[in-house]
Amino acid sequence: MADNKLADLSTEFAVQILKFTDSIKGHYSLANQLERSGTSIGANIREAKYAHGKADFIAKLQIALK
Repeated sequence: MADNKLADLSTEFAVQILKFTDSIKGHYSLANQLERSGTSIGANIREAKYAHGKADFIAKLQIALK
């Protein structure tokens, strides 16, 4: 995956988030929300790769930025 630095960084971030949430005890709802939001960044970046044009690509990356 060396050709897409943004995808690589989002994967590393997701792995760090998952490792961190494993260490949270007794706060399931907090850990669950953090896992979903932390891993959705990479999902949105990868979805942008298959956008239908430049405007769609930009829109999908803006979602990942949020």
